[in-house]
Amino acid sequence: MTDAALIWSYLTQGPLLWLTATLIAYWLGDSFFRAMGRQSWANPVLCAVILLACVLGLTGTSYQTYFEGAQFVHFMLGPATVALGMPLYDNLRRVRKAALPLVAALLAGSVTAVVSALAIGKAFGLSEVMLASLAPKSTTAPVAIGIAEGLGGEPTITAVLVLVTGIFGAIIATPLLNALGIRDWRARGFSLGVAAHGIGTARAFQVNETAGAFAGIGMGLNAVLTSIIAPLALYLFQ
Repeated sequence: MTDAALIWSYLTQGPLLWLTATLIAYWLGDSFFRAMGRQSWANPVLCAVILLACVLGLTGTSYQTYFEGAQFVHFMLGPATVALGMPLYDNLRRVRKAALPLVAALLAGSVTAVVSALAIGKAFGLSEVMLASLAPKSTTAPVAIGIAEGLGGEPTITAVLVLVTGIFGAIIATPLLNALGIRDWRARGFSLGVAAHGIGTARAFQVNETAGAFAGIGMGLNAVLTSIIAPLALYLFQ
């Protein structure tokens, strides 16, 4: 065995290797994002995922091995989600003033996200397990995984779908909302939080603080509503 192989074998025995790799990949992705002038297509999460996928592929590392090393990041998703209650508290007065439009937008966004995904999946003949995995895809990962497990879905597939949904939403949100002529930062942020959960919320904070606050509110409320809608909608499509 060469020296390089020995060093690599030693490093893979430690629990911090893949956590460090995850943080470095995100730092590189964020640096690229800033260098590109914060363009939505240069999403730092997308860049980090591509970098990590290349590293895992080149080193022949399984996802299970990676996840065991980087599960601290997964653990932190829970406290980070709970912390999103702060934007709701800080903007409570503004939320009260726009309560009716927010409720209408939340209902429209949540129902559309769940029902459209299930309808398309059903049309393509997906199994019940895949439909259960697909239903909560627009919700933040900790909640979506819990919903999928409760519905009999596959949590790993749900995690991938949540990630893809968030990245896609964060990339297309700015050009789409500009094309639709939506200038209100509250509406832009709230729609992004409902459709693209945490990754969309991060994108909203990059663009505007008010948009970020309302994206956090939309993300949190959508998580609660989806946990109610998803089982009912899935029952109708089974």
